[in-house]
Amino acid sequence: LQLVESGGGLVQLGGSLRLSCVATSSVLASYAIGWFRQAPGKEREGVSCISWSGGSTSYADSVKGRFTISRDNEKNTVYLEMNSLKPEDTAVYYCATGLCSWFAGPHGDTHFHSWGPGTQVTVST
Repeated sequence: LQLVESGGGLVQLGGSLRLSCVATSSVLASYAIGWFRQAPGKEREGVSCISWSGGSTSYADSVKGRFTISRDNEKNTVYLEMNSLKPEDTAVYYCATGLCSWFAGPHGDTHFHSWGPGTQVTVST
């Protein structure tokens, strides 16, 4: 499975972005997908995760109520809709596949694989 993220950019405080995670080499429908982010000098942290069917979603406390994860398996794409963005949301955002039950725990990213190259999100004040 190969994943590629897109949709990042520079946005003002309170703005919105929609990130996409596209599978380029396999059918995405069989995989749960997690979104992670890494800010400079910080460890990579789990943001959100969605089951293979889309029937189950999970969010980090820091983004609950602001971010929404969804998927369109016909388009081989998982989305992360980000609203009410804050400067602390500034990071490189990655998608990967793994077990959603692990994504929010310490070092949860070690349970995921097939990482994309990431997309930069910068929120300015």
